[in-house]
Amino acid sequence: MGTQGSLVLVPVEGGPQDQEVVRLACELARRDKSPVVILYVIEVSHALPLDAEVPVETARGEQVLQSLERHARSLKCKVEGEILQARSRGSAIVQEAESRGAGTVVVGAAYQEHYGVPTLGETVPYLLKHSPCRVLVLRSEAPVAAGIS
Repeated sequence: MGTQGSLVLVPVEGGPQDQEVVRLACELARRDKSPVVILYVIEVSHALPLDAEVPVETARGEQVLQSLERHARSLKCKVEGEILQARSRGSAIVQEAESRGAGTVVVGAAYQEHYGVPTLGETVPYLLKHSPCRVLVLRSEAPVAAGIS
């Protein structure tokens, strides 16, 4: 499916589907003999300098990465984690994919609705439009509506 050795980039947010996204990325990476980079992006407000100290967010990112790196290693996956600070999550992921020569971005998308219509939020459509490589989206299941079987 991909080029042998091409990196698999996995942006995570610390949400419930992160482990499933990492598992999927590791399956791809093992098949293609690729490394996996788990990326945690901290969005920094325009009110702050881009390199501002954000200790609470940084600590959360480190905790999320440590947990997901352990999970990936348990799946026999070669992995590294990285925290980035950026103004926009989508553009940071695209820039990282470009600079690392990623072959695939594997991203999770929580099921969301806007006025009753399913939506992918802001980041996933940005990645689909601007990514230099393939983008695999793993959307979480839709909730079961009451009274519908």
